[in-house]
Amino acid sequence: MSHISAINCIEVPDGYEEIAIETRELYVNYFKKQPGFVSSTFYRASVQNDKINYINIVVWEDKEAYDAVVNKGYENQDGLNSDGMKVLGKGFPAPIKVHPGVFEIIG
Repeated sequence: MSHISAINCIEVPDGYEEIAIETRELYVNYFKKQPGFVSSTFYRASVQNDKINYINIVVWEDKEAYDAVVNKGYENQDGLNSDGMKVLGKGFPAPIKVHPGVFEIIG
């Protein structure tokens, strides 16, 4: 079974860059303690001419490991999973906007 990647495209308005970086670090520290976590890589657009100026990719061993961490987080308005942590797509404070997706490698 192949790894699964949670890819979050993030809109970070001017002046919120440090908050975005700190929030992402909070999640990486949380994810590192979870079974099945593989890695996380944070990207910043080299040219700031679009809304999506950051991308965070979190790799999990498999869909089951990802699901165990996310569990009910996308099912409720607050985005809380069973241990009270918000899922990453809902964990960044406004006005930062996150567009989450989950992808598997196919080639």
